[in-house]
Amino acid sequence: QVQLVESGGGLVQAGGSLKLSCAASGRSAGTCGMGWFRQAPGKEREFVAAINWNGGSTSYLDSVKGRFTISRDNAKTTVYLLMNSLKPKETAVYYCAATGGLGLVPVREGFRYNYWGQGTQVTVSS
Repeated sequence: QVQLVESGGGLVQAGGSLKLSCAASGRSAGTCGMGWFRQAPGKEREFVAAINWNGGSTSYLDSVKGRFTISRDNAKTTVYLLMNSLKPKETAVYYCAATGGLGLVPVREGFRYNYWGQGTQVTVSS
């Protein structure tokens, strides 16, 4: 079992930055693969970024490469998503997810995640 709690969402102007945090707890919190997804109203959930267990390997949605950075602090079992140069179309609920098993490589597919947080709203105004 892994429990996830996101924080850091809010309202930001286009071009601004936000840093999301995901505090994980549970037996495998420090070794499982972690990811961030987002879902805008009326749209399907979308992969944003993923990181492997030790932070040595990451994967990003093409449209966020160079602007978003995923990282993790295993001592605190926390995963972060730093988002720069935000765009209005990136307004969505952002979800943190954990695979639950040993995360050797970043995982992009949502169905491979077993645990999800409650989500945090990110609103980017134009």
